[in-house]
Amino acid sequence: MDLIEQYLSRSKEIIGNRTQEEIRYDNEVLKWLHKSKKIKIAINKTNEKYPKEALKIDDSNINDVANHYEYLMQHEKIMRKLSH
Repeated sequence: MDLIEQYLSRSKEIIGNRTQEEIRYDNEVLKWLHKSKKIKIAINKTNEKYPKEALKIDDSNINDVANHYEYLMQHEKIMRKLSH
């Protein structure tokens, strides 16, 4: 298995299978992260748009949520580079 295949396999394990609703929610969070650079703002704005999928964040989980979306942001950058 080459390096790209290893990365793709590992990223699938980390991200997991997501529904279309979860993908839309995640994409909205990433859009707001690009604009505001602040996870709380991104989550709150996304929760307004997608209340059914709304994440509940607090001091106990904010770092995990921020790390998850940082990973997704980096993953998207890598996937764009691989597709060119």
